[in-house]
Amino acid sequence: RRVREHEMFHLWNCADEDLLNDNYSLTNTGQGLNRLQSAPKVASLMSKILSRVKSRTGDWVGLSVVHLGDRDVPNALFFIDKYTQVPRILSPIVQTLDKLDQVLSPPSMQPFVSPYSSIVNIKKKILTDFFKHAFDGSGDDGGSCIDGRLTSAWNWTSKIEKKDYFQFMLLTGFTGFDGNFKK
Repeated sequence: RRVREHEMFHLWNCADEDLLNDNYSLTNTGQGLNRLQSAPKVASLMSKILSRVKSRTGDWVGLSVVHLGDRDVPNALFFIDKYTQVPRILSPIVQTLDKLDQVLSPPSMQPFVSPYSSIVNIKKKILTDFFKHAFDGSGDDGGSCIDGRLTSAWNWTSKIEKKDYFQFMLLTGFTGFDGNFKK
């Protein structure tokens, strides 16, 4: 996360430079009519960022593909937007997990907790479901890149109301993934 946030300014600069290139076509990408354009500067910087992250983590899980200028990620601006969505998905989950102990500790809340045995089990249920389904490729055409993973994550968020733990999210102040987050 720190690497991505540190490099976001540089990514925006590269995106601006790539978008100022006049070599593009206006194409229906399935996401509407978009400027289909390669983004060599963003691609180069992302390749460097990815190499640094991979060297720090040791074992890498998943593909190392960064693609731009196709129907899924038509240009540099779409690519940047994909990364700015990550906190919109993760922040409400983290806030829920952080507040569960406080909200569910009173004895009056035990009837809600008892089917799960503990607050820790509720947290595990939320996290297990998220990590199992938010990156499974659902709602995507089979890609394993960041675009495919984010499509899966947004698909998971669209089904949150049907989850058996949704009541706990509401109790902690959850209002949605695409809006204002209360601190």
